[in-house]
Amino acid sequence: MTATHLDASDLRALMGGFRTALLAHRPALNLLNVYPVPDGDTGSNMTMTVESVVAELDGLDGSADMAAVTGAISHGSLMGARGNSGVILSQVLRGLASAFADNGSVDGRLMADGLAAASTAAYGAVMTPVEGTILTVVRESSEAAVVAADEGGDLLAVGEAARTAGGESLARTPELLPVLADAGVVDAGGSGYLLLLDALLSTLDGRPLPDPPEVDAPVLDGSATTGEGRPDDHGHGPEGTRYEVMYFLDAPDDSVDGFKEAWAALGDSIVVVGGDGVWNCHVHTDDIGGAIEAGIAVGRPHRIRVTDLFEEVEEQSWVRDQMADMGLFDGGGVGEPVPCAVVAVANGPGIRDIFRSLGVRRVVVGGQSMNPSTADLLAAVEAVPADEVVVLPNNSNIIAVAEQVDAQTTKAVRVVPTRGITEGFASLLSYDPQGTADDNRDAMAGAAAAVVAGEVTVAVRDSGSDAGDIHEGDHLGLTGGKVRVVAGSAFEALTGLLDALVDDDHEIVTLIVGEDAEEATTAAAVSWLEAERPGVEVEVHEGGQPLYPYYLGIE
Repeated sequence: MTATHLDASDLRALMGGFRTALLAHRPALNLLNVYPVPDGDTGSNMTMTVESVVAELDGLDGSADMAAVTGAISHGSLMGARGNSGVILSQVLRGLASAFADNGSVDGRLMADGLAAASTAAYGAVMTPVEGTILTVVRESSEAAVVAADEGGDLLAVGEAARTAGGESLARTPELLPVLADAGVVDAGGSGYLLLLDALLSTLDGRPLPDPPEVDAPVLDGSATTGEGRPDDHGHGPEGTRYEVMYFLDAPDDSVDGFKEAWAALGDSIVVVGGDGVWNCHVHTDDIGGAIEAGIAVGRPHRIRVTDLFEEVEEQSWVRDQMADMGLFDGGGVGEPVPCAVVAVANGPGIRDIFRSLGVRRVVVGGQSMNPSTADLLAAVEAVPADEVVVLPNNSNIIAVAEQVDAQTTKAVRVVPTRGITEGFASLLSYDPQGTADDNRDAMAGAAAAVVAGEVTVAVRDSGSDAGDIHEGDHLGLTGGKVRVVAGSAFEALTGLLDALVDDDHEIVTLIVGEDAEEATTAAAVSWLEAERPGVEVEVHEGGQPLYPYYLGIE
């Protein structure tokens, strides 16, 4: 029987269904990421955001009314938001909750109005909205919902109209965003949002939630893993299959079913998507040769990538280890009261020590591949002995989360939008603990902007860039969020980036050395600078950060 209205208990079921769908689809959503550097994955960030919602709802008793349920959805999504995708999703859920809060039940008209409010809230969360993302999918699905309601459609009709339009919108995202078209994928955030509409339809008439696209994600100690083979947020490592094999396959469409069966006998976490003779294929297996031979049997595999998942998990275990050792924060004290304190996000012991030496009162453990939530940052803000606080996110994917904190505390909180560690260091040279948060934000932002920041990392997936094609395992030199150098070694990436960025007007180059950097490479790069830019002073600091062998700042 189809429901014509949603009451408070139905809304709780809807959120539970959404979480279930995200957990199942998280590997596939993570695989849609097109940016080649290691960072927070969309599927993981959206899932953790909704996990926070469900946890908030679980704290209510069974008789909670609509106001209590929508309040829990609003607060849970805000506090649990992680990464840009999590912040946008939280605004979608908060838009829906605000529309439903004063009503005993939700009908088709109210659902359409709620989706329209969700779209407005989502666009409002982004300073410069980009079409071809989750924003477009939310907006176009909400527009279809409003039309259906205007025509007298009931709740099911409104939901189906939104889901149909949303699916069509998602399919068009590559037309609006060239980076998606180049990678041959649709937007990951938009894909995650559609699962909310799928959960709505499941709640209304009992239809099953959609299965992930040919994904059989392994369950490790009872917990799901991300599609990149990295550990989940509960700290479990890999078991069973060791290698991730990915390639593009040119093969006739009618041969793909047999190919999938061959792969099913070799491993798990299978993803095979495409059509018209071109397929994007992914499997976790112990038999690398067999996985490739299966492709050769039906066509031509190319752009083959193999990743050792055990090594990848070990590389990224810093998050678990650090948070287990010291909890959410870096373990240091918060010092004596001051009018204005600074909270920073950092991801290496040396970097945390430098931030502390520059006056930061609380360092939140996090950064690349582990974006802290709004609640994490709020806890740090509340812990420091100051009525006004400046937050340094030090990562572009954490800025939007940091900007949610001010509204959740009686303290005045301002965000300096630092996108890298060296920008954070530079900003602190203009920090005045006796000043106001507003004055510090302006002065510190100016100091951060005066630094040319860069970083070297290793590509975690194939991609394209203005600097050329990128293949998994390439070393990348980045600045301003863009890839400037693609190289075969850390030395080539670092010196190539320095060559592009350092000129005769610069005086100081600061290198922050990560845990994977080799001493010989660092020494060779310093020697290169001394020879090629003799007027520049070089400072080297041990940062100990994972995933990024070098951060650099140029002044």
